[in-house]
Amino acid sequence: MRFIDSHCHLAGPEFDADRDEVLQRAREAGAEAIVCIGESIAAADRAEQLVAAHPGFIFHTAGIHPYDAAGFRGDDDVAAIDAHLARGAVAVGECGLDYSYEHVPRERQREAFAAQLALAARREAPVIVHTRQAEDDTRAMVVEAGAAGVRGVLHCYTGSIALAEAALDVGWYVSFSGIVTFNKWTDDALVRVVPDDRILAESDAPYLAPVPRRGKRNEPAWVAHTVARLAEARGVEARALGARVAANARALFRLGELSHRERAV
Repeated sequence: MRFIDSHCHLAGPEFDADRDEVLQRAREAGAEAIVCIGESIAAADRAEQLVAAHPGFIFHTAGIHPYDAAGFRGDDDVAAIDAHLARGAVAVGECGLDYSYEHVPRERQREAFAAQLALAARREAPVIVHTRQAEDDTRAMVVEAGAAGVRGVLHCYTGSIALAEAALDVGWYVSFSGIVTFNKWTDDALVRVVPDDRILAESDAPYLAPVPRRGKRNEPAWVAHTVARLAEARGVEARALGARVAANARALFRLGELSHRERAV
């Protein structure tokens, strides 16, 4: 099976002891590429170092996670994200809204999210969106951004069909993680509502390891289990869906264009 892990926190300390082995297992499992998430400026800096060590296989992003929005530095953080985009980051994010905890004021989350959506619009860059218990505000902001030409993905999605459809209607993608393999997962209808050309798969590693690895530190190789479960829910062959999610990730993040530029340098 071939696939692309469209969302992985590979630069985190959880992988410091055996990152090379993790990458080797990912390749052996069929990973064509990994999108390494910079959920903070510091994380983006670390992710950028991995890109330099593994060009054409690891790609990175830069953004401010909603958990960190209380410390959002406005223009300074936007400029730092913009600098990463100029150096090859493939997306803005992970950013978004999370109202499941009240330690970050909602107004601050919306301010940080809006600033990153505006940057994505100016740079014509895709956006990776985290949304949890914030459907109304997420829908309003995604639809407005989509109408302005911004494209992105609702990552690790477990929300409503209505929000997914609102994002799909403005050209966005929906990504699923190992959660779809859990016994408590009961929403295969959500998996089926996403068109073939708009579905992505991700590890969100080191979190949310899929069955049969649940409870372990997650890693990109195990996206194969998630793809197999998504294929089952959609009534298609796993190899075909793996190729499809890889093609979709390349399209959204323009990975082929970046690889071509790297080869030309």
